[in-house]
Amino acid sequence: MRIEDWFLTEEERGNRATRLRPWSAGNDVRPLVHGAAYFAELLAGLEELGEDDLLLFADWRGDPDERLAPDGPTVGAAMDAAAARGALVRGLIWRSHLDLLRFSSAENRHLGEEIEGSGGQALLDTRTKPGGSHHQKFVILRHDRDPGRDVAFVGGIDLCHSRRDDATHEGDPQRAPMPSVYGPRPPWHDVQVAVRGPAVEQVEQVFCERWEDPAPETRDPLRRLRDHVERLDDAPALPTPGPPPPRAGHHTVQLLRTYPARRRGYPFAPGGERSIAHAYRKVLARARSLIYLEDQYLWSTDVIEPFAAALEREPGLRMIVVVPRHADQDGWLAGPASLIGRADALHRLRTAGGDRVGVYDLENHHGTPIYVHAKVCVVDDVWAAVGSDNVNLRSWTYDSELSCAVLDEREDPRPPHGALKFARDLRLTLMGEHLDLPEEEHDGLCDPIAAFDGFARSASRLERWHQDGRTGPRPPGRLRPHPSPALSPMRKLLALPLYRFAIDPDGRPPSLRRSGSF
Repeated sequence: MRIEDWFLTEEERGNRATRLRPWSAGNDVRPLVHGAAYFAELLAGLEELGEDDLLLFADWRGDPDERLAPDGPTVGAAMDAAAARGALVRGLIWRSHLDLLRFSSAENRHLGEEIEGSGGQALLDTRTKPGGSHHQKFVILRHDRDPGRDVAFVGGIDLCHSRRDDATHEGDPQRAPMPSVYGPRPPWHDVQVAVRGPAVEQVEQVFCERWEDPAPETRDPLRRLRDHVERLDDAPALPTPGPPPPRAGHHTVQLLRTYPARRRGYPFAPGGERSIAHAYRKVLARARSLIYLEDQYLWSTDVIEPFAAALEREPGLRMIVVVPRHADQDGWLAGPASLIGRADALHRLRTAGGDRVGVYDLENHHGTPIYVHAKVCVVDDVWAAVGSDNVNLRSWTYDSELSCAVLDEREDPRPPHGALKFARDLRLTLMGEHLDLPEEEHDGLCDPIAAFDGFARSASRLERWHQDGRTGPRPPGRLRPHPSPALSPMRKLLALPLYRFAIDPDGRPPSLRRSGSF
């Protein structure tokens, strides 16, 4: 297998202004499934930081009072303690929309203020398109005297409320606002990866490019004045990144991103960057046996098209999709608007693949829906990606996103042959949890057809149990067949403008938008 068959070349990335290398070999990448696993490992890393070490992070939402462990400390306290020990702390936090829109403007400012109060620096960043967001979620820990301990955490988990859940899916006691159907402690499914090795320096370059952008963090004069008074506009120069950490494992990593095409372009991406979209289109053109996807949204027929084209091209290709049952938006218009794109996307996939497409959502053992926030894709048990990006136009063109794609140097010895170890292990870990399978039975999911059929049987058994009034023992598993969203013509008509211009906007240059290209 040639790396360039699956990864983007420098030319295919489409952004010659970036400092990123096409890919880096010799890394160790470990999936951290659920926020509790991620927060525990992050806390251990933060507590090891000392004088002249480096903590860099970027986040969509940050709650300084979110506990990293059941008894604490909080996110803010752990970062404060690292700064007090002499670590250099720098953060990029999205300056979000008004809290009236159920985003996190106040919480993000509070986290920034807490970091500034301990001697670190945090920028509240609005250098996006109107209505866009900085959606990247990563943390970098670098050690001045021992680079072999350096680590970067990349994925879909924010440092905020509702994320500290585990495999039992009882939910985080510190909840974020969510629709009432998810209960008082919304169960939350999410994934991050811990990266060690040379790719850590590449994640640091992603941070540096944004931090060193000379454009002001906001163009609102009142916000700029408030930031100045509260010292949230101070962006001191970062130390020159050290050399890449030494080789740590057998994984080759490619960092993929989205940056929108803006009138005032980013110096590191003057025409924007859509390498996430480019990577999916390249990889899906090679798909032959199984696409496994976990996604928060799954919107937009433009974005779904390469998945559908693969299903039409390959009669033996199957696709498994895991999404949330209910939208994360309440309201007569906001809820339907968020379902318009999914209804169209599912119709296109099912038209292309028929019964070779299985779409599911999750519930915990109490019957409470689990909110699927993960952004994971595994293709043919070879290529795997974990990131902040969802399968929609917003993530592929409009918001800033960061994804970590992985190719393992090692083949998996289990049949069917041709799979790579990291991708297959990741898929089996996720599928095994959703099926309630003990780890010693995961090997039965190696075969794509057996895995596809196993999901279908498990979801069918649990659905029948619900239809029969939930009598008798509950069948194992957490899978339910995902229903096609049903919207009345009037509600769809009224919600369509909100969907197109606010929920899932298109950030491509007009020429690409007209041609349907990325």
